[in-house]
Amino acid sequence: MTGFKTIIEPFRIKSVEPIRFTTPAQRAAALEEAGYNPFLLHARDVLIDLLTDSGTGAMSKHQWAGMMQGDESYAGAESYYRFEAAVRDITGLRCVIPTHQGRAAERILFGTILQRGDIVPNNTHFDTTRANIEAAGAIALDLPVAEGRQPQLRVPFKGNLDLAALERCLTDNAGRIPLVMMTVTNNSGGGQPVSMENLRGAHDLCRRHGVPLFLDCCRFAENAWFIKTREPGWAEATPLEVARAMFACADGATMSAKKDGMSNIGGFLALNDERWAERMKNNLILTEGFPTYGGLAGYDLEALAIGFYEALEEDYLRYRIRSIEYLGDKLTAAGVPIVQPTGGHAVYLDAKAMLPHVPPAEFPAWALGCVLYVEGGVRGVEIGSVMFGRQPDGSEKPAAMELVRLAFPRRVYTQSHVDYLGEVILQVHALRHRIRGVRMTHRPEVLRHFTARFAPVQGKLLAEPGA
Repeated sequence: MTGFKTIIEPFRIKSVEPIRFTTPAQRAAALEEAGYNPFLLHARDVLIDLLTDSGTGAMSKHQWAGMMQGDESYAGAESYYRFEAAVRDITGLRCVIPTHQGRAAERILFGTILQRGDIVPNNTHFDTTRANIEAAGAIALDLPVAEGRQPQLRVPFKGNLDLAALERCLTDNAGRIPLVMMTVTNNSGGGQPVSMENLRGAHDLCRRHGVPLFLDCCRFAENAWFIKTREPGWAEATPLEVARAMFACADGATMSAKKDGMSNIGGFLALNDERWAERMKNNLILTEGFPTYGGLAGYDLEALAIGFYEALEEDYLRYRIRSIEYLGDKLTAAGVPIVQPTGGHAVYLDAKAMLPHVPPAEFPAWALGCVLYVEGGVRGVEIGSVMFGRQPDGSEKPAAMELVRLAFPRRVYTQSHVDYLGEVILQVHALRHRIRGVRMTHRPEVLRHFTARFAPVQGKLLAEPGA
């Protein structure tokens, strides 16, 4: 690498997609029509779409070329065996079951092995993981390290699982914990990584208690990069070598391959227990299809088999992580509160710190996300009391953090887009004292953030100047 500071994309653009420009007035009208829920906006009305990095990335020329050899045979397609070989090579897990996306893998896993009243510990469950566990009548238990709940604290591995709490949980609930999960990176905790030391500690505890450890590994490559660059002893290892060491701690994994599979669709469930795998394949057949395609086309399996390795390329990972860090540095220098240090796939705005005048019952992170859209056409996602406030018994409890996640699609936006995004956030930060909360007018029972509807508490998202 040279000593130059400018971040350049490690790719050239061959095909372009136009962006439609709108005015604040047009965006305000669109948001009102959508019930103040950014999920319900038309994508054409969004300028910079950071709602998710799941399935929204750009595929490489090698992936597009690979798709042309897709084998669309219903059973035993060659595309499946190339996909299986890639997953086995990286994870070391023997039984590989493709699914159309990560939540399908979660549904099959939890629907097969969980009983009502079981407990599934995790560093932090993300929304679909929690929902699928609770749908089975089990308890999704978050055991993050204390540092993970402090957005402004700068420590290298805030995504870690609290091993002392896990040991107590395993001891006190013997027979009620069919598996332990670790999410890498920790999405709900600000996209923070998990250390190899923590993974190995969790592995040893689980082995001692006879409980399998599974990874939610949708951002495994980004986590591997953080281990390589932040954890002593790993600097000389390649991201692939780090990833293999991570998976060596696990007995199984679920993956939304729409993230570090570098594809627009797909996922998998992989594990070593052949008896469990047989039951899960039978479960998969009910809704996903035959076990060698799992709801995917052959060309999807081809794209994924290539994408798993592209996600581990050092030039790509260096660029991706540094681009996120660049925006974080810009915001921090201007006094914008964000989760520190920046994670691998997103910048997380700390709405609780930015909007202390908006109470949790008025969903400060949701309101902040709405204002970002109206002011600059930027769509993010709330990770706060809308997403996680509703409890299994139907009661409400404020989330531990009120965050707006701005998740970067892979290989989509350029440096000028990032600079524009920084300008928008700084402008909204300057307006922060005028931002008002929202109330929920339609409350779906499950994963409500996808389809809930809202209205401004005081009639407007922004109070008049001086009010």
